[in-house]
Amino acid sequence: MTAALPDGRSVRIWIGVPEDSYIAKRDLDTVDIELSLVGGNHLAAVNTVLEADQVSEARALAREIVAGLESGKLEPTAAALEPLADQPR
Repeated sequence: MTAALPDGRSVRIWIGVPEDSYIAKRDLDTVDIELSLVGGNHLAAVNTVLEADQVSEARALAREIVAGLESGKLEPTAAALEPLADQPR
């Protein structure tokens, strides 16, 4: 998903199980949130309390992040994402 920040920048929101070359895919269950500028720099990454099979919950979290970023109520930083990432769904 992408969000348009109030300052005009576009941010890519990715929520999912990150790749790890040291751990077999089937053994991964950590779900991350990653924010990066479209065509630019990485902004933030945090682990969530979600499990890999919580697809609808991850989509709802992504929509909540998009709404917060676009309204200006949520900054595109790891510190701002932490409370959302730690919230059970």
